[in-house]
Amino acid sequence: MKRTTNARLAGFMFLFYIATAFAGMVLFDQATNAEGTAAKLASIGEHATRVRLAAVLTVVTILDALVLAAALYALTRDYDSDLALLALACRVAEGVTNAIPAIAMLALLALANGAAGAVAADAGAANALGTLLLKVQGWSTLVGATLFAVGSTLYAYLFLRARTIPAVLAWLGVLASVLLVVGLPLETVGFIKRPVSSLMWIPIAIFELIFGLWLLIKGVAAPQPAQ
Repeated sequence: MKRTTNARLAGFMFLFYIATAFAGMVLFDQATNAEGTAAKLASIGEHATRVRLAAVLTVVTILDALVLAAALYALTRDYDSDLALLALACRVAEGVTNAIPAIAMLALLALANGAAGAVAADAGAANALGTLLLKVQGWSTLVGATLFAVGSTLYAYLFLRARTIPAVLAWLGVLASVLLVVGLPLETVGFIKRPVSSLMWIPIAIFELIFGLWLLIKGVAAPQPAQ
């Protein structure tokens, strides 16, 4: 595809990815808005439709990540094909990892439906399994987010060096992505908790919204030769 087409595709996918991921997160949070695993499973059973929609939207984010990765690769490979390929691999791995939260959501829904009629002994086992599935859902999201952050850092760096977008915008992408590269592992090991873990997503959200619109409206310039 032409550079203009890839730029517009990437711009659209940035915005669409944000919309689908945010909608899926909100739906799942609404379905699990309770204290304790038993209460969460009961809430999941009561809001089965929301959980199914959240799972579907999570599956859609797999395609979002893959299409976006391919479009960004096409826009950056002419400057440094090796780094662009590494960034592509990170974003593809991110997309594949998104399958795990979707599977965990469906497993939680099946468990919630079975736990509703379970006897006391089975209910205890269901709660233990439910706790594990909820943690798996969160862990896999963190792993996928870390892969996203690394890929985003590489792509933003390539745009900065190639000078195909405004330097200020490229620098915002680099710094916002590096913040996540540092912060997400710290969150994984428990050194960072909410609200700090939520606030560190604001810069990358601003960058992707602006960058998505920029690509849709302005596109990208021809890359400068690598030094």
